[in-house]
Amino acid sequence: MTTTAPVFEQFVEGFGTVRIVPVDPDRDAPLLHTWVTAERARFWGMCGATLEEVRDIYTHLDSLTTHHAFLVERDGVPVALFQTYEPEADRVSECYEVRPGDLGVHLLLAPPTTPEPGFSSNLVKAFAAYALADRERIVAEPDAANEKAIALLVRSGFELGPEVVLPEVVLPEVHLVEKRARLTFFTKDAG
Repeated sequence: MTTTAPVFEQFVEGFGTVRIVPVDPDRDAPLLHTWVTAERARFWGMCGATLEEVRDIYTHLDSLTTHHAFLVERDGVPVALFQTYEPEADRVSECYEVRPGDLGVHLLLAPPTTPEPGFSSNLVKAFAAYALADRERIVAEPDAANEKAIALLVRSGFELGPEVVLPEVVLPEVHLVEKRARLTFFTKDAG
């Protein structure tokens, strides 16, 4: 269990208490490194990253006002990496018409120890409750080849949008390769 104060906490009947806490790059880099470099996380785009590179990426992310990284805990145990961002400050804004009240999200589930029915959908419900507390719509853009993530989002109430190509980003502190993505949207009314 982290000692950082949560930005969100919700008890989910039959599931447990879900807490969303800001990532501390120094404290959390070793855990995140094991998650983002695993083959199952290949769509996250960090499979070859070193521990130091992961720490640097999340230190950079922590310095931004438009992008945020969080650990999601269930009953005190880290179970997911959740990131939010302002779409107008991200490359996704080149691929769709951003509306006021949009919030972009990424979710990476930790490797499961034992598969549990409803686990992923309960986490999606919790992060949607957090994201929609002061927003109107969530925008997710999983890799177009990530069928499992797209299916999870659809089962959770996200509507499919178009398939797009997110442009490459090359900056001194960040390099993102071009990516085929499937836009998905979840509105406050759908929740």
